Amino acid sequence: MTLLIQPRLVNDPFSDAGLLLDFRFGNRAMLFDIGDLSPLSPREILRVSHVFVSHMHMDHFAGFDRLLRLFLYRNRTVHFFGPPGLTAAVQAKLNAYTWNLLDEQSHDFMIAACDWTPGGFHHCRLFRARSGFAREDTASTSAEGNVLLDDPDFRVEAAMLDHGVPCLAFAFQEKIRVNVQKPQLEALGLRVGPWLSEAKRAVRRGADPKTTLAPTADRHISVGELLGAGALRTGPGQRIVYATDLAFNEANLARVVALAHGANQLFIEAGFLQEDRELAAAKRHLTAAEAGTIARLAGVEHAVPMHFSPRYLGHEDELRAEFMANLVAASASQPRDEEYQPLDNSRYDLRFDHLR
Repeated sequence: MTLLIQPRLVNDPFSDAGLLLDFRFGNRAMLFDIGDLSPLSPREILRVSHVFVSHMHMDHFAGFDRLLRLFLYRNRTVHFFGPPGLTAAVQAKLNAYTWNLLDEQSHDFMIAACDWTPGGFHHCRLFRARSGFAREDTASTSAEGNVLLDDPDFRVEAAMLDHGVPCLAFAFQEKIRVNVQKPQLEALGLRVGPWLSEAKRAVRRGADPKTTLAPTADRHISVGELLGAGALRTGPGQRIVYATDLAFNEANLARVVALAHGANQLFIEAGFLQEDRELAAAKRHLTAAEAGTIARLAGVEHAVPMHFSPRYLGHEDELRAEFMANLVAASASQPRDEEYQPLDNSRYDLRFDHLR
């Protein structure tokens, strides 16, 4: 079946982490983290409607300026979600520039930002170009569980992890996959067109089969007829998980495995070789072996290691080998909680800034 989302890492595995979620249909995209965005074209960035920031270390947030510069003269709103401190970081970025040329005649570009914790949203704020990006506090919207964004077609979930600072992992979950079967559609005397977007939405929200649609001015057809003729086919929704910058400890392990459970794709940091596990623990990062263990415990269909430490330039094959060895390791004879012992928490310190 055709996938709704085409996920793509923004950078090579030794560079800044970041994932572009490109919608196959429609002029839309989302970003998980905004470090170095230079590999993305302006056209790709200008499709972005939502940005989900794991934490505000430079390699995950430095692309804010490029995004701002491209959107500044557009009548658009970009939504930002992140851990506590995100809205303050957005405001600090905006305050670094002089906006005396902006006024009520300027393009109506807006940034809507919210801090999130497992307890819900905090400090939701709006920054409008027409007001020189002065901060406007807005009412915090309610959050249902770990859901940051609930769209008619999908939702985005989060888990709060420990990286010495709060760090979020994200999951994109398509609600239900709906694909058009062109031969069956043509057999009904119908053509592909914008009306099918409405048809797909009706199926995703579980509309009454008698719900009617108007492919043309003189033709009506029900949702039930489209499904019955096989012109629309449904399948399980796509699940894509992004997890980076987390210590390998018991609490993180439980949260990220739960978030990634059964995912179609998991993009996960695999920064260090296992021989350097104490260094990884000190910086509250994962080794490639630990990342592979997480992917195996979560039972994901496909796992992509990323965010390798630059100290291993020229040794990418070793990182990937350790990741794959733990991903496919047999575990049937061992209880899950004994498959891989977490590193001793006493070895952690606050040196978490860089992967070097």
